[in-house]
Amino acid sequence: MLVPEVTWFADSRLADSLHGVRHNARVSLLASLLGHGAGLDSDQTAGLCTAAAVHDCRRHDDRQDPGHGWRAASWLLQNADTVTSVLDVHPSRRALHEAATAVALHDVPYDAFTADQDRAYRQAPHLIDLLKAADCLDRYRLPRTRWWPDLTRLRVPVPGWLHHVAFDLVLRSEQARLDGATHQQALDHALNALTPDEGRPFHDQ
Repeated sequence: MLVPEVTWFADSRLADSLHGVRHNARVSLLASLLGHGAGLDSDQTAGLCTAAAVHDCRRHDDRQDPGHGWRAASWLLQNADTVTSVLDVHPSRRALHEAATAVALHDVPYDAFTADQDRAYRQAPHLIDLLKAADCLDRYRLPRTRWWPDLTRLRVPVPGWLHHVAFDLVLRSEQARLDGATHQQALDHALNALTPDEGRPFHDQ
């Protein structure tokens, strides 16, 4: 689980919001689990988890904010040394650029890709698909069940047990934050509370 800095957010008020620190951190963990299941190597995984940790950090609005993915991708490449140093992950330059592409496209529906976006997608389809899936899995934080994860929008399989992990991460971390924990404390609490069965690897399924 990679936890972004509050100062990385375009609007500091959004760091404690639906798309804030805890959301980005949880998505980084879910992306790691999905990447493991997809057989990514360590370099690709590092890029994917870095992308997940910052994918929403340049939002200006918690609701509709077209283009926030592109802004975050540009910011990531401009601040790559700082981000990777703070997160203590070190993807190759190629993996980082693929990760930035995933960030740029994570908020664009597949059927809305422009010709340029479709070409970009074909350069790193696995990372983009996995980031979209990880982001989707954290939708349990939203207040209405009709806004929860919709697997029909995804292009990668998601095992049933991972839904339980995603749900419990949201429930436990958000409750801990409401109880006064810091972002890091809330996330650590949620992670430490996972049962061994919830954390079991894909190849055991």
